Amino acid sequence: MQALFIGQAYIDITFLTDTLPTGDEKAIARDYAVSFGGNAVNAAFTCARLGVQPDLMCSQADDWLARMFLDMAAQYGVTVHGRKVHESSLSFIMPKGGKRAIVRCRDNDFLHPFQKLNLSGCRALHLDGHMPDAALYYARACREAGILTSLDGGAVREDTEELLRFIDVAIVSARFCEQLNLSVPDTLAYLRERGCRVGGVTLGEEGMYWYEGTSPMRHLPALDVPSDKVIDTNGAGDVFHGAYINAFLTSPDAPWSKHFTFARAASAHAIQHLGNEASLPALSDVCAAMASLPERPPTPAQG
Repeated sequence: MQALFIGQAYIDITFLTDTLPTGDEKAIARDYAVSFGGNAVNAAFTCARLGVQPDLMCSQADDWLARMFLDMAAQYGVTVHGRKVHESSLSFIMPKGGKRAIVRCRDNDFLHPFQKLNLSGCRALHLDGHMPDAALYYARACREAGILTSLDGGAVREDTEELLRFIDVAIVSARFCEQLNLSVPDTLAYLRERGCRVGGVTLGEEGMYWYEGTSPMRHLPALDVPSDKVIDTNGAGDVFHGAYINAFLTSPDAPWSKHFTFARAASAHAIQHLGNEASLPALSDVCAAMASLPERPPTPAQG
């Protein structure tokens, strides 16, 4: 095991349409994609596509959607440690104009305790905040073993405060800041105070504000993807997380600025494709994005 990812698994159905039917109506979508889904899941598949095959602990039912998910995981070399639920979780995603609407059916009523895996050889743990008992157990175990711990802070959850004390790299969303009623600088200070040696806030087109160690707040602008090339932004943040984990595993002594620059290019590639599987970048895709896309013009500093 080189890396362990823990989170909720979905099957994502993504479709392009200008209107949604209501009442007794029908509509025909222009295009669609069916793929794996979930924050840590997408990050794990990204890591695998970029060359490091990870282990994934996630929800798993005994139904045809779960068998589809396992087929996808086998194709990418992702080793799945399923935690039993009654039925698979499902997402319906409608991208439009650089945003996306989502309807989810989620089963996170786990029927059994999580598995306690042998962490021998593991060099990184990535969590999305779901499966909180397993997340806290493995964050603590990895911290004690000197294994890098990473958190996708898409939202503030019940155990976030405690979990952060075992996290080395915490990259959170604008929603996370809003839930705490904190500005971006104050959110970064919040992460520092809890011992996260690298912290960041991702803001989509505005890029990311972040710090490493005792450094002041830094800004990494987003890459300027032409608007007519932006198809589906769903999962782009997950790709970002999976790509920086991959970059760390590949070059553990490189600075985090390099890891995040690599991840930024992976995310820029992702938003130009429909559905999570098509969005997965190969190394050549990341290199192409880095070479061809300029940075977006600077935006006003976050206050």
